[in-house]
Amino acid sequence: MIVMKFGGTSVGSPERIKSVVNLINDNNPKIVVLSAMSGTTNALVKISGLFYAGNKDVIAEIDQLEDKYEKVVDELYSTEEYKLKGKELIKNRFDLLRNFEKVDCNAVAECTILAQGELLSTALTQLYCEESGINSALLPALNFMRNDRNGEPDNYYIKEQINRELNSYPGVKLFITQGFICRDANGEINNLKRGGSDYSASLIGKAVNAKEVQIWTDIDGFHNNDPRFVENTKAIRELSFDEAAELAYFGAKILHPASVWPAQEANIPLLLKNTMEPQAPGTVISSTSKNEGIKAIAAKDDITAIKIKSGRMLMAYGFLRKVFEVFESYQTPIDMITTSEIAVSLTIDNTKHLDKIAQELRLYGNVEIDRNMTIICIVGNNIMHSKDSISKVFMALDKVPVRMVSYGGSRHNISILTDSEHKAEALNLLSKYLF
Repeated sequence: MIVMKFGGTSVGSPERIKSVVNLINDNNPKIVVLSAMSGTTNALVKISGLFYAGNKDVIAEIDQLEDKYEKVVDELYSTEEYKLKGKELIKNRFDLLRNFEKVDCNAVAECTILAQGELLSTALTQLYCEESGINSALLPALNFMRNDRNGEPDNYYIKEQINRELNSYPGVKLFITQGFICRDANGEINNLKRGGSDYSASLIGKAVNAKEVQIWTDIDGFHNNDPRFVENTKAIRELSFDEAAELAYFGAKILHPASVWPAQEANIPLLLKNTMEPQAPGTVISSTSKNEGIKAIAAKDDITAIKIKSGRMLMAYGFLRKVFEVFESYQTPIDMITTSEIAVSLTIDNTKHLDKIAQELRLYGNVEIDRNMTIICIVGNNIMHSKDSISKVFMALDKVPVRMVSYGGSRHNISILTDSEHKAEALNLLSKYLF
């Protein structure tokens, strides 16, 4: 069994959906995980916001999105029978959306609204398979994807339920299901947050003990730098799970960070492929990494740096524990951390509780806050043991103001914090010196 995930751009038009069906129709057992068509989730977020605000313009927004899908149906299907089936499907989904005008919009309602994108893309694709005579089945993710009471995937439940679903379709080799959406521990519709379709595919791959999980996007794998800021970047053919996790977490948008862990735990290779160029080799992510040294650079924006300076740190114990407890109490993760005898500097990307965090930290010392920072992450295999890796990085960034450096916490990562205005310059200088 292979799990294949296709993102929003991969199913973003009738032509793209047809191309995806051509890719998956090879008579090999597979589960295909689909995102919502590109632009749909953003539109649904806007619709949900209008419902919350009680804004009557929401119906016009729903009508506009429905018109888009009616055009998709007209172009996707070739027979009147399936055009009618498609339009009936669309009508039912959008009538459901309009009904939210009659209820008080809450978190459950918002998740239900957002779920409609994946429910639409998968139903339309399955209907196209049916019209094309392809033996396939639609697996409702809401029947098997569930989070536990801590908001984490309930792996035992997922494994039991998805295998029960699969066994109910004897003789079927092609299954289509939704990414992103799930139920919570109370059975209410929930989701795996933005980018969660990658996570869905990896969790499903682990649950069915897949041979491989393939993530299909609009780029041919991880690149050695950000092509939006650096010219002539190259695709990386092989990465270890640890290397890929570092790159995904620190800004490489091609893969959702959480999606690495389930595949790594089950030792299932991840393959990143380009829907627009299916013959391109892509990037293979596995438990091994053959080549040592620096392989890629990624950047994470919207970082806030916090420095706590206090003479009480000197020769004291328990100080760092108190600092970390402040962040734990506000459920705010820390990205980077460096310490000296009298100060600790750290970074966060979630500033929701920043004012309260700063207020509590001032009980322990002087607090300085720098916003609009970027973490630049240099990733490779065993770069700690590479004699010239760190020297090359600092030679490249000789003229770039560096706020923090994290080196030694991981064998695969050197992290640099700088002001976001220096991001493009730093990325290009690193490419010049390292590659």
